[in-house]
Amino acid sequence: MSVQQSISQQGSGLNLKNMETVRGHCELFRAECSRLILETDKACKRMQSDDTERLDQRVRDIQFLKKELELKLEDIIVGIDDLMVLQSRGIKALEVSKELTRVTVLCLEERMKRLPAERRHDDVDKELMKEREVFEGVEAVLTRVLEQINEQIRLNRSAKYQLEHNLKEKFEAQSIDNSCALLTAHSINQLQSFKNPQTVMMSLAVTPEQWENITDIHMAQAEQQKTNSLSLHVLVASLLEQMAADMQMQYQATTTAFQCNIQALRSAKSQMEDQLAKILSEVACQKSIREDLRVAINDSERGLSLANARLDLRSLRPGKEQCYDPAQAQLLGEVQLLPSNINRLREAVVRSEEQQRSLIRCQLDLQENIEFKANSLYIDEVICTGHRKSITIHNF
Repeated sequence: MSVQQSISQQGSGLNLKNMETVRGHCELFRAECSRLILETDKACKRMQSDDTERLDQRVRDIQFLKKELELKLEDIIVGIDDLMVLQSRGIKALEVSKELTRVTVLCLEERMKRLPAERRHDDVDKELMKEREVFEGVEAVLTRVLEQINEQIRLNRSAKYQLEHNLKEKFEAQSIDNSCALLTAHSINQLQSFKNPQTVMMSLAVTPEQWENITDIHMAQAEQQKTNSLSLHVLVASLLEQMAADMQMQYQATTTAFQCNIQALRSAKSQMEDQLAKILSEVACQKSIREDLRVAINDSERGLSLANARLDLRSLRPGKEQCYDPAQAQLLGEVQLLPSNINRLREAVVRSEEQQRSLIRCQLDLQENIEFKANSLYIDEVICTGHRKSITIHNF
């Protein structure tokens, strides 16, 4: 064997050995790759299963919070509706109190139109002033109450908005997580066009604790507003009931004062009318008695003239016949007595005229006062009572 052949065989042997080594390494690598594929596939499936389980748990958590939010939202909506009804009652009560105040002020103004002699600060005026004070006080309280109701409605609506916004986000998150749970490797290509590079960064913006705290804060705010609404509702309902009772009590007190005053005016007017009738009757009697006195004066004057004529005629008797006989004595006594009687009758006529003048003054005073009472009675019984008939106070 030549040297060249020996070298060729040695070189050929070395190459085969290397190849065998390389092939062995390749087989080992291939086996390792197969094992790696199995391990990664198993790990991938396990992670996908864990992802699905966590996504399902997340969906359940969202559903639980959604249920809680929906309950709070329902409560806050009911609270808003109740406050709206309460607001309507308050507005109606305010309108009624304003109308009552208007009527009360109108009655005070009408009573100021009474004649000066009747324009005194009586019990009716006192009760009307109290009534106006009560009604105006109710107006002021109702105005403040309505402001509080409006503010509470605003706060409730703000809480409602936060709950609705949170529910909307929860719904979107639930839909997305449901889609993620149903997502497979074959359907992932459909989402490539919607891929958002900011998604990962945004998901890191809120921790799970913060996520729960945000919902808890919104629910706590809603619960607080619900509690405030209930407290306000109880307070306002109690105030409305108390104010209606106060207004009714004062209205009744004023009505009673009106009735008593009307009765007093009627009684005074009736007594004056009775007295006026008696005065007029007495005036007529005085006129009649004066006529009788004048007739008596005329009769007495004629009697005096007759007695004087008889005396004059008897003075013509012959001297010896002019005897102071009983007839002469009677005639002389009559002439002396009749002038005194005539003077007394004339004095009686003068006194009768004076009494008649006094009676006429009483008549004029009575007629004037009757007119005053009639005017006051018309204002209280017709005008004011007519205005107050429109007043109706029920529970607000």
